[in-house]
Amino acid sequence: MSFIRHVGKIGDRKVAVVFREIPDEPHMCLVVYTEILNAIIHDALMKCIESDIGQNSENLADALNRTFTQDGKLLLQMLHREGLLKKTQTSQVVMTPSPGTQIKLEELNKILNEMQQGEAAVKKLAELDKQAGLQSPGEVARRMRGQQNTPPAQASQGALGDADLAANLRSQAEKMNREAKGLMAEADRLMKEAAAMMPAPAEKPAKKTKATKAKVTT
Repeated sequence: MSFIRHVGKIGDRKVAVVFREIPDEPHMCLVVYTEILNAIIHDALMKCIESDIGQNSENLADALNRTFTQDGKLLLQMLHREGLLKKTQTSQVVMTPSPGTQIKLEELNKILNEMQQGEAAVKKLAELDKQAGLQSPGEVARRMRGQQNTPPAQASQGALGDADLAANLRSQAEKMNREAKGLMAEADRLMKEAAAMMPAPAEKPAKKTKATKAKVTT
């Protein structure tokens, strides 16, 4: 079962989470209520979320800032200008990355933030794909602390070893490769949309020369 990032709900209303956390206010986030959007903004938003760029972006805002509507307007700026970005508490947002899977945004933020500190949170996030219903914050915290407190078999003292540095470089290279593929896919989509909006003019048939006309007359 695959996950779709950046989608959730507040009560019974569907939302797209544009910023998971607001700077200096980690308990707050910015969302867009998708049901109140007009067709132009809604279609562009959903395409952005489902695109490779959208799914590979830590915050949806990063992808929206590179996405345009059919009439050529930058999507993130349009959402801001139209007053569609709403500030709300992360505890009120329930993320719904797949049918049957739900997790509160405040708990998801804790997991994603701890992903930078080790593999324990990564493994826990992967386990969500196999589970349904709201996750217990206490259980998540206990499991993650237990895994992080387990000393590795050959822990290095001090600086990272060659194996750790190589693994870090490979991880960065894979991330850059995914982003590059996403950009290429997005560029191809934009070119196709541009061609659909204004097809290339058809070539006019060549005019007959005077010599050809004379020959036909003879």
